Amino acid sequence: MTARRRVIIDTDAKNEADDQYAIVHALLSPTLDVRGVVPAHFGTERTEQSLAESRAEVDLLLDLLGRPDVVVADGAAAAIPDEATPADSPGARLIVEESRLATPDDPLFVTFLGPLTDMASAILLDPEIVTRPVVVVWIGGMGYDVDWAYPGIEFNLRNDIPAANVVFDSGITLWQVPAPVYSMVSVGYAELEEKIGGTSPLADYLIRQLVEWNAAHHGEPIEHRSLGDSPAISLVLNPRGGVARTRPSPRFSREGGYLPGAGHPVKVFDAVDVRYLLEDMFAKIRRFGREGVQPTTTVPAQGRD
Repeated sequence: MTARRRVIIDTDAKNEADDQYAIVHALLSPTLDVRGVVPAHFGTERTEQSLAESRAEVDLLLDLLGRPDVVVADGAAAAIPDEATPADSPGARLIVEESRLATPDDPLFVTFLGPLTDMASAILLDPEIVTRPVVVVWIGGMGYDVDWAYPGIEFNLRNDIPAANVVFDSGITLWQVPAPVYSMVSVGYAELEEKIGGTSPLADYLIRQLVEWNAAHHGEPIEHRSLGDSPAISLVLNPRGGVARTRPSPRFSREGGYLPGAGHPVKVFDAVDVRYLLEDMFAKIRRFGREGVQPTTTVPAQGRD
């Protein structure tokens, strides 16, 4: 068995303020071999340049981490046009290429912190990928049989419902962390300041951009945010760090609900080990502040647009 798990991070990094924590956690974890980061689109609800903004945020984080060695391959600029047509991109091609190197003793984990566009495209470009030792970990979709409210269609799903149907229909090994689970990974401003504040320019940027995002997008009093994308990383680090059940794969309606699907087994998480997730991430960010490489550029006082 290898000493490190191979992982690709597909991220709509500038969509909100939580992808940043997941990316940093992965890149500070010695047992993860990050084979690449794939910036992803996040629709047109907030911007017409979502892919470019995700790419700029990834580049900024890598600079703050002092990691120019990390491969970055852009994903698709928009959702797939239909369930038969891929949105070809360097990111989808990277997923295909890395999947061909996977073995049962050294599988490839592909974590999706946003829409499943690039995974669906990889499957459509190379259908044999579903037979390889590849594990797709997706933050997205509504809960199953729970009384829990979400405003409209779950965000990662609604940015590419056809892609979700391609992936769930394919039979590829799939772990799903739905909204009622990922929304429970909340942190408060005071906790962030006490745990990592002042330890490095990276840590201060992570806190600042989260507070700024809330100020820009919330009209009600708030002093917390869910780091909802982070379970994708903690579950690769610690696959036993969650409670899951196997369900038959569904399809998704245009309204974001579940429909009967192909019935392939999907591991759906009902809970994750939030204590481990947060404390491991905080400890690694503090350690980076003591021992890590300092950035080569200066982050503006108000963050980066």
